[in-house]
Amino acid sequence: MIIDRSQPVLFVIFGATGDLNWRKINPALYNLYLDKFMPEQFAIYGNGRSPRSNEDMRAHLLEGVNTFSRQGKADETSWQLFSENMTYHPGDLKDDKTYTTLAKYIADCTKKWGKDPIVIYYMAVSYEFFPLIAQHLKDHKLADDVSRHRLVIEKPFGKDLDSARALNQLLCGLFDESQIYRIDHYLGKETVQNILAFRFANSILEPIWNRNYIQHVQISVTEQLGVGGRGSYYEHAGALRDMVQNHILQLLCLVAMETPINFQADEVRNRKVDVLRSMRPFKPEDIKKNAVRGQYSEGWIEGEKVTGYREEVQVDTQSNTETFAAIKFFIDNWRWDGVPFYVRTGKRMHQSASIISIQFRDVPHMVFPDAAIDNWRQNRLIISIQPEMSIRLQVQAKRPGLEMVLNTVDMVFNYDGTYGSESPEAYETLLLDTMEGDQTLFMRGDQVEAAWQILMPILHSWETKKSIDFPNYNANTWGPETAEALIAQDGFHWYSISPTSHQTKS
Repeated sequence: MIIDRSQPVLFVIFGATGDLNWRKINPALYNLYLDKFMPEQFAIYGNGRSPRSNEDMRAHLLEGVNTFSRQGKADETSWQLFSENMTYHPGDLKDDKTYTTLAKYIADCTKKWGKDPIVIYYMAVSYEFFPLIAQHLKDHKLADDVSRHRLVIEKPFGKDLDSARALNQLLCGLFDESQIYRIDHYLGKETVQNILAFRFANSILEPIWNRNYIQHVQISVTEQLGVGGRGSYYEHAGALRDMVQNHILQLLCLVAMETPINFQADEVRNRKVDVLRSMRPFKPEDIKKNAVRGQYSEGWIEGEKVTGYREEVQVDTQSNTETFAAIKFFIDNWRWDGVPFYVRTGKRMHQSASIISIQFRDVPHMVFPDAAIDNWRQNRLIISIQPEMSIRLQVQAKRPGLEMVLNTVDMVFNYDGTYGSESPEAYETLLLDTMEGDQTLFMRGDQVEAAWQILMPILHSWETKKSIDFPNYNANTWGPETAEALIAQDGFHWYSISPTSHQTKS
C-alpha cells in the first residue's frame, strides 16, 4: 500500500479512556507509527468522561502499549515523539461544548499544518451512543466533507434487524455510505485476508470450489475464556449476536462468495451480500433440527476451577442467554446447492481456536484393498486463523514400508515458517485502510441488515422459549451433546486442530 505521507490525518477517538483504545486502537496506531505508515503530520484527539490530564492519559496508554503491542515495550524516544501528537479532552457526549471544543482543535490543527486533514471519528463507545455522536457531528458541521471525513463504528451494529435498519437510516441520512466504516476486526486478520488470495489467485481451486467436489464446510470460533467482566453486556448479546451475526457470517461469505470482477471495495462487498441473500431462510419448524444453543457450567481449565455462566458477575442466576451456538446453513445457489455449512461458537470451550474446514467428497471408486485403507480420511482443506496461522491440505499418501498402507498427511503453508516478518495486528490493517479510504474489509449497510435477517427467526425463537436444560455443557468441553448430534446425523463430526501436534481429532 502506498501512503501519501504529506496528507495530515487527525484521529478523534470517542471513548478514549475505554478498554478498546487501551488494548487495541492506541497500540495499533503506535505500531503504524513505528512502521512508517503514519503521515508526517498527524494528531490523536481523545474524548472521554473521566477528568484526566494529558500526562496521565499518555501514561495510561503507554501501559497499554507495553502490555499489548506485538512489538513489545515502547522505546522511550519513539514513544515520546509519538505521544507528543496526543491530546485528551474530557467531555459529555450529550453536551454541545464537547463538539465546539473539538471543532476548535480541528481548526487549530488545520491552521498549523496549512492543509485540511483527513479526520477519522472512531466511536469506541457503546452502540447506544452512535446516533448521539453522529447527530452532533452533523449539527456542528464536523463531517460534511465526503472525501475527508470518516466514521468508524464498532460492533455491535444494532441489536437486531429493526435497530440495525434504524441506525443505517440515521447514518445514511446524515452522511454518505462511503464515509461509514463498520469495523469487524476479524476481517483484518492476516489469515482471513488470505482466504481471498488463496481462492482467487490460484487457478487450481476454482474448478473444485463447488458442490461437485466439496461435501460440507465447517466454521468454528471457540474460546476457552468465559465472559469475565462483560457479564452485563453478554446478557443482552449472547453467542448469536456476539459472534455469529458478524465474525462467523463474514467468514462464511469469504468462503462461499463468487469471484469478484475486480478488487474494488463495492465489488467485493456485492459478492458477499449475494451469499447472504442466497442463504436459506429459517422456518419455525427448521430451527430445532438445524440450530443448537448451550450455556456453560463450572469446570476445570488448565488446573484452575472456573465458575459457570450463571455465577459470573452481573449475570442473571436464571439466565436464558446462550454462550454456545451451532447452526447448519444452506446456500441456495448454483455453486453450493445441497452443501451444508456448519458453524459453531462458544465460550469456556476446550480450546481457543478459529478454524475453517472444507471437506471434499470421497473418491468415486476405491482401487486399494481394505487392508490399505484402515486410516483412510477424505481430503480436507483447513484454514486456521488461530492459535496458529496456517493453511493445510490433508491428502492420502503411502506410509513408508514394504506394504501398501495409506495414511493422512498434511501439506502445510505456515505463516511463521514461511515469512520472517511478524504479521500486523488486525486493527493495524483496518486503521490503515481507513486512512487510505479503502472500505474492502468493512461491512456495508445492506450486508449488516442481510446478516441480521438470517438470524432473526433463531433469535426470536430462543428469546421467547426458555431453555429448560441450561446449563448444558461443562467448561473445558466442546459444547452440548446436541451440537455433536447436529452434525453427526449427517454422518460428519466437528473438526479441530491440536495446538501441539496439529493432528486431527474427532
